[in-house]
Amino acid sequence: MTSANPRKYESLDAVIVGAGAAGVGMGVVLADLNLDSFAILERDKVGASFREWPEEMQFITPSFPSNSFGCRDLNAVTTDTSPAFALDREHPSGGEYAEYLQGVVEFYDLPVWTDVDVESVQRHGDEFVLHTSAGGIQSQFVIWAAGQFGQPNDAPFPGAGHCVHNSRVGSWSTFASECVDDPVVIIGGHESGIDAALTLANLGHEVVVLDEEGPWQFRGLDPSEVLSPYTSQRLQEALERDHPIVLEDGIRVERVDTENGSFDVVGTNGEVFTTQNRPVLATGFTSELGPADDYFEFDNDQPQLTDRDESTIASDLFLVGPQVAHNGQQFCFIYKFRQRFAVVADEIAARLGVDRTPLEEYREKRMFLEDLSCCEPDMCDC
Repeated sequence: MTSANPRKYESLDAVIVGAGAAGVGMGVVLADLNLDSFAILERDKVGASFREWPEEMQFITPSFPSNSFGCRDLNAVTTDTSPAFALDREHPSGGEYAEYLQGVVEFYDLPVWTDVDVESVQRHGDEFVLHTSAGGIQSQFVIWAAGQFGQPNDAPFPGAGHCVHNSRVGSWSTFASECVDDPVVIIGGHESGIDAALTLANLGHEVVVLDEEGPWQFRGLDPSEVLSPYTSQRLQEALERDHPIVLEDGIRVERVDTENGSFDVVGTNGEVFTTQNRPVLATGFTSELGPADDYFEFDNDQPQLTDRDESTIASDLFLVGPQVAHNGQQFCFIYKFRQRFAVVADEIAARLGVDRTPLEEYREKRMFLEDLSCCEPDMCDC
């Protein structure tokens, strides 16, 4: 269900902030525990960040209806749903995936309150008070699932304001139609940068990708650190077809200058790439947690968590989603971070004295990852 009108100073056992993949998935686990005193707060609509993806962008992790064979669809947020089955798509677009999330909300009748913006989070005694655009909410537990899409890293160097961050491009077709016959310079060569380059090249534009390390050159077992097989294959095929894509590694951008309608992208070693098209920032997102920022410790811009994904400085405040990391391993893909929902729910249920038996299903279906020793980068033989 959805509602935008919580009563002033509503009192709940738990509040989930964000109705994206992490928030919806976490909500299902709480519902499975028969916890009825919780709500999911969403400042926009369910799956809003996915709806803001460029129209042409698709998931890099494939969806497949493999549940009946004991393997969860990689993009599913529950034990028994499949975006592949629901959408009939292997690589859904952002908008399509948002519809899947909306379907999950409706099927489980989750208490999602849309158009509710969390303006501040304060600790009062043993509870949190969330001041929102629709009133105050008191809660013993807060689960932060707001994601990173709303925090683009759009100021990494002087002159970055002359560029456009890829997350703010609604359609690459529209962007391309506004470009002149000059290269499009993309700053950043990870997934989003290469995806943008491939799409623009398919639309007939020459593209120059600048990156200090050149991740397209490396292979690895963790797609959080290198290009996914899906993106690598697309890039290789494009280069074999002589698509106009130039990959420049060893370039650390120092600044972007503009004069007379041209943009100069300047590297730290004096390299200059000039174009009349607005450069694209594919520089990822910041690690900020919005109103919850002050209740987390950070080390190298990474939120510090206990082994139950709880803030190390604020008890009863948990983090779920792509910013979760343990032992140097990023849980930034859905198939990774969904395995931690039940861990958080188990801890909350224990503190509330709620029957935790329903979580056994999550253990059986390998969506209850407590032993992090399995998350090693060298677990494949070939």
